[in-house]
Amino acid sequence: QVQLVESGGGLVQPGGSLRLSCAASGSISSTYATGWYRQAPGKQRELVARISTTGLINYADSVKGRFTISRDNAKKTVYLQMNSLKPEDTAVYYCKLQTSIRTYWGQGTHVTVSS
Repeated sequence: QVQLVESGGGLVQPGGSLRLSCAASGSISSTYATGWYRQAPGKQRELVARISTTGLINYADSVKGRFTISRDNAKKTVYLQMNSLKPEDTAVYYCKLQTSIRTYWGQGTHVTVSS
């Protein structure tokens, strides 16, 4: 059984930075995609950034140039560096891991951008 645990969320002022981490435990196939999603109050969950099985990275237009996703396969951890944060980035951020046969989600970590 694979479990994902996110960390790094919190309260930050506009313009500030946070780094989210998502650590996976359990047996994972060598080929998988990982990504970060977020859900703001009253809104649907949306893609923030994703790394495909081939290493292709894509970002939501709203975070391009500000957020960077990366992955450490040896540590089974995916990161999301968030810079120049805006109030509209406030949301619960979820980590997702997708193998060829199953999809796993973390429990989410809260990010609040406010002065």
